Amino acid sequence: MKNYALPIRFGVAASGCLIAYFLILSLLGLHVNVFYSLFNVVITGFAIYEAIKYYKVQKGRDFTYGEGFVAGLVTGGVATFIFTLFFALYSTELQPGFLEELSTKWASTYRSFEAIVFLVVAVMGFTTSLVLTLAYMQLFKATNTTKIKQVQNS
Repeated sequence: MKNYALPIRFGVAASGCLIAYFLILSLLGLHVNVFYSLFNVVITGFAIYEAIKYYKVQKGRDFTYGEGFVAGLVTGGVATFIFTLFFALYSTELQPGFLEELSTKWASTYRSFEAIVFLVVAVMGFTTSLVLTLAYMQLFKATNTTKIKQVQNS
C-alpha cells in the first residue's frame, strides 16, 4: 500500500480538481455542454504526469517502466472512480433534472440513459488514464532519460 500512496494522493487531488471544475461549470450553466468535459483530459493528464514524475524522483535508479505505468494507472483510476461517484450523486440526488437536460434524441428511457451516462463517464476516464499513462511513460523510459542527459552534457 505504501507504494501506491503517492499515486493515490495525486488521484484524490485530480478528482478534487475535476469536481471543482464541474461545479464551476454548473454555476455558469455550462455543465450540460459535453465539449467542456474535454478539459477533464488536461486535469487528469497533468495529475498522471506529475504522479509518474514524482514517483520516479522518489524511486531514483530503482524506477522501472512497470512501476511508473502502475503509478499512472492508479492515479487516473482513483481520479476517475471518485469523480464518477460524485457525478452519479450529483445527477441523481443534488440535481435530479440534470440527466434529462443532458439527454438527447437517442435516449429511449430515463433509466437506461442514466446507466449509459455513468458508464460513459467511467469509460472515458479510464481510457484517458490508460492512453495518457502509455504516452507519458515514453517520456520517462530509461533510454530517453539517458539520451536527454547525453544531449545536455555535449
